[in-house]
Amino acid sequence: MAEAAPLYDTYSRAPLRFERGEGVWLITETGERYLDFGAGVAVTSVGHGHPHVVGALKAQADKVWHLSNIYEIPGQETFAKRLTQATFADKVFFTNSGAEALECAIKTARRYQFSKGHPERFHIITFEGAFHGRTLATIAAGGQEKYLEGFGPKAPGFDQVTFGDVEAVKAAITAETAAILIEPVQGEGGIRPATTEFMKALRQICDDNGLLLILDEVQSGVGRTGKLFAHEWSGVTPDIMAVAKGIGGGFPLGACLATAEAASGMKAGTHGSTYGGNPLAMAVGNAVLDVILEDGFLQHVRDVSLVFRQGLASLKDRYPDVIEDVRGEGLMLGVKAAVPSSELLQAIRAAQLLAIPAGDNVIRLLPPLVVTADEAREGLARLERAAESVRASKIKKTA
Repeated sequence: MAEAAPLYDTYSRAPLRFERGEGVWLITETGERYLDFGAGVAVTSVGHGHPHVVGALKAQADKVWHLSNIYEIPGQETFAKRLTQATFADKVFFTNSGAEALECAIKTARRYQFSKGHPERFHIITFEGAFHGRTLATIAAGGQEKYLEGFGPKAPGFDQVTFGDVEAVKAAITAETAAILIEPVQGEGGIRPATTEFMKALRQICDDNGLLLILDEVQSGVGRTGKLFAHEWSGVTPDIMAVAKGIGGGFPLGACLATAEAASGMKAGTHGSTYGGNPLAMAVGNAVLDVILEDGFLQHVRDVSLVFRQGLASLKDRYPDVIEDVRGEGLMLGVKAAVPSSELLQAIRAAQLLAIPAGDNVIRLLPPLVVTADEAREGLARLERAAESVRASKIKKTA
C-alpha cells in the first residue's frame, strides 16, 4: 500500500514539478520548458528570477530578516510613501497575503463607523461571484457555498447582491450598513469587469449614505490591467483598498491602503501583524515597484495586451466550438470555453502552456507583466494547438 502523503489533501495539484524559472518560463526537474501564463495566479508580476528583485532580496538577507513591528522599519516608511504618492491613499498597513489585506480592510471600515459613533454599522455589501480569500471572514464576504460548507455558521455582517445591479445595492442598504466591497475585475469569478457606470454608481451611493467604498485589487492591481490599479480606468477612487499578489512579485506581501479619514479609527493596538512589513518583504516590494513604476512599463503592458486581444479574437472566430468568449483588461484575460474548461486546460498544459482555471467555465491568462510581444505570440500559437486538439477530440467522439 502506498504511503499516505504528509500534506493536507486540500489541493488538486497538476503532476508538474518545476525546478527553476527564467522570465516567463518555468523549467521542470527533467528540463521541460513551460510558458507560464498563470504567474502563480497573477503573483510573479515581473517574471521569475528578475535580477533587480533577486538582488534586492539577497542584499537585505545579508542584513536583517525580521524585526516585528515593535520597532521602526525604514523600508516600510519608504514603501508606504511611494504607494501613497502613486495612489489615492494616505495610510498603509502591510500584511503577508491578500486575505490578510482584506481582513484589515474589513476591520478598518467597521472601526471607522464605530469611531464615528455608529457601532451598529458593521455590515458590508458584497457581490455574487466574488472571491476575497480563505479566512472565515473573507469566505463569508465572498459568499460562495463551496468555500463556506462545513466551517460552521457563516460570519455575520455580509450582505450579498447581484454583481452589476445598482438597484439591488440600494435595496440592500440598511441602518447597519458600513461599506461596499467589490473587485473592479472579478478574478476567481471568471474575469468579469465591473463597468465604469457601475463603479461610479457605487461611489455615489457610498457618498450619499455615509458608507466606505472598499476595493479588492489583490488580483487586478499593480499594473495587471495596464494601469497601476484597475479602478483607475473608471476614474473612481476608493476609501480603502486591499492589495497583494503582484506587489511582492512572488514574495508573500500584501497591503491595506486607506485615506486618512477611513483609517482614522485604527488607533494603536487595534490591529497588528508579526510578520507584516518585515525587512525582507519591504526590500522585495520596493524593488518590484521600481520595475512597475519605470517609465513606459504600464504602456508596455497595454501594448502587449493588444497583441493578446487580437490573437484571442482570431482564435475565437476560428474555434467557436472551443472558445465562446474572450474578456478582461490588460494582462488579466479570460477565455470562456465552449467545452468543459477542464478539457481545454488539459490541452493547454499538453502544449506546455500554463493557465489558471476560474469560475463561469473560464480559463485565465495572467502572464508576468514583462512578457514580450513575441512571447505573447508563442503563447497564442500554443493555445491554438490546444484548441485544435480539443476540436479533434470532439470530432473523434462524435465519429
